[in-house]
Amino acid sequence: TCLALALLASPVLAKEKKHAKQMDPQAMMEMYQKLATPGEPHKQLASLAGSWITKTKEWMEPGKPPTEAAGSAEMKMLLDGRFLQQDFTSEMMGQPYTGMGITGYDNLRKKYVSIWLDTMGTAPFMMEGTGSADGKTITLKGQHTEPGGGHMTHRAVWKIVDSNTQTFDMWGNHGGGKEMKVMEIVYTPVSYTHLRAHETKANLVC
Repeated sequence: TCLALALLASPVLAKEKKHAKQMDPQAMMEMYQKLATPGEPHKQLASLAGSWITKTKEWMEPGKPPTEAAGSAEMKMLLDGRFLQQDFTSEMMGQPYTGMGITGYDNLRKKYVSIWLDTMGTAPFMMEGTGSADGKTITLKGQHTEPGGGHMTHRAVWKIVDSNTQTFDMWGNHGGGKEMKVMEIVYTPVSYTHLRAHETKANLVC
């Protein structure tokens, strides 16, 4: 039996080795350079760089109103436009909260990838997903291990509404249960927020 399996597998292995040997070094280098070059998804991420004011809603239990908190976020591109870093400050569960996320687009797998670190845990939270045709809506999925065993799965939708608004909505479920909305964040540029405040003050004076 072992001999038969070896004989059956040998043509496949030989074909794979032959294919690998035929890979031209110059072509391989060009392929890697192409995959390493930022494209349209990265340009879309770069459009989010700047200072933002945030408003967060957090649902802890079904049927109960969310808690709300104001905060801020600083976003900047890293490594020559390949990754977007977000530094986020607000409150979570009534406690001071700081988080940092890095999001990019994998040209090889054609997927967005994200890793998030914060002061509420010691484990990184990773998600990946796809974008809409215009690149303005990114849907990410991931999961984390819960205390006591099991996992909670997450689905997040990050949307560029317009030049003055972006939203981040997240849903989750425990152990395959019913999905529920757990978080909503609305981002507004600091410059736009200050402009609206100035306009409101001017109208009051008038």
